[in-house]
Amino acid sequence: MISSLLATPSELTDTASSKCAIVLMTRIRLARNLAGQSFPGWARAAQRLAVLETCRAAVAATTPMKRAANVTVEELSDLNKQMLVERHLISRELSGSAAGSGVVINKDQTLSVMINEEDHLRIQVLRAGFQLKKSWAAINELDGELEDRLDYAFSPTLGYLTACPTNLGTGMRASAMMHLPALVISNHMEKVVRAVNQLGMVVRGLFGEGSDASGSIFQISNQTTLGESEEAILRCLGNVLQTIIEHEMNARARLLETDAGKLFDKIGRAYGILQNSHLLSSGEAMNLLSLLRLGIDLGVFPDDTRAVIDRLFIETQPGHIRHSAPHDLDAAARDLLRAERLRTEFAAFSRPNFILSGRN
Repeated sequence: MISSLLATPSELTDTASSKCAIVLMTRIRLARNLAGQSFPGWARAAQRLAVLETCRAAVAATTPMKRAANVTVEELSDLNKQMLVERHLISRELSGSAAGSGVVINKDQTLSVMINEEDHLRIQVLRAGFQLKKSWAAINELDGELEDRLDYAFSPTLGYLTACPTNLGTGMRASAMMHLPALVISNHMEKVVRAVNQLGMVVRGLFGEGSDASGSIFQISNQTTLGESEEAILRCLGNVLQTIIEHEMNARARLLETDAGKLFDKIGRAYGILQNSHLLSSGEAMNLLSLLRLGIDLGVFPDDTRAVIDRLFIETQPGHIRHSAPHDLDAAARDLLRAERLRTEFAAFSRPNFILSGRN
């Protein structure tokens, strides 16, 4: 079931879906727990299994999750778990969880529900581009159907009760994955992080807490969930994201004005390496792809090639490279295969046109 799901394009890997220059992905997650049940970290094995079966059945019965992939973590191979993490469909915590955990993923991979991670339910929606309103509408519909079927742990004073006190209240984490290469190149990202933190938001790397920002990709999300409505959180996050977009665009304009030669040299070298390299780590590949995505935004490459880069951000991750091979690979063999895959992809990629971009 999972193997066939991973073999099909998702909204984040489909080459026709990504059209946004700076925001790669919007994600909203809701933490929910069942009334009268111990939180997963404190529950006994029998309790976890009972919650798992109750929640799996409830999720599968909802309209958005009909014909979804519905599996326990024990049924997943290590490779499948790694690929699901790379597609942001499950967390690293769930992939390493004990017996009694599972996940339900809809067929187009825009909705997933993790069961017995830190909370009984972690409901999440994933959408390509900047889509806070549509993402909220989708997850609110699913959450509403689940609340009709399950008895949520809820306090009139505190809101939804969660395993971690920082999630109390709405239980909502809304985030956007942003591509911010100009702020990184101009060494302004640290200043942006400080400003965002002061506004009650948090900045993390590609795969969330503890991960690095490979490819100049950052996740920006809300920190406060208690005492604010979902609408207020989304409105505040949307305003912060718009401000970051403006800072990134201004940083790009400054780079073009003050050091265009150096900027286009970086893009041209990245193009050459991707076409000719025979050994690439996932981190280096991400950074090279990031420069080409910046080149697309600056008009060096056609706009319709942006989705190719967004797909490769995922397909060059270690798990996806392993999955494409007929047998298991060590890190060095993965680096060889990754470079080969990218040479093939970029053999037919559009040549850079620095004249159209404004570079004489």
